[in-house]
Amino acid sequence: MNILLWIILGGVAGWISSVIVKTNKNQGIFSDITLGVLGAILGGYIIGFFGQPGVTGFNIYSILVAVLGSVVLIWLGRMIFRTW
Repeated sequence: MNILLWIILGGVAGWISSVIVKTNKNQGIFSDITLGVLGAILGGYIIGFFGQPGVTGFNIYSILVAVLGSVVLIWLGRMIFRTW
């Protein structure tokens, strides 16, 4: 059940972050899930740097952490691929 919750949280966070940075027209559901899960991991590291807990379960705080990480991940991807 834990994997299923990560997929759902990743999908929601990835979709929200793609709407924020306006890439939702170019991405599909699998990209949203992947960005959301990887964003949750990255967001956990970012929030942990400031002394706060990372993703703590399926709640609003965890979605916000995952969205933060996903937005940073999309931004980094844009910066890397823009220079190539």
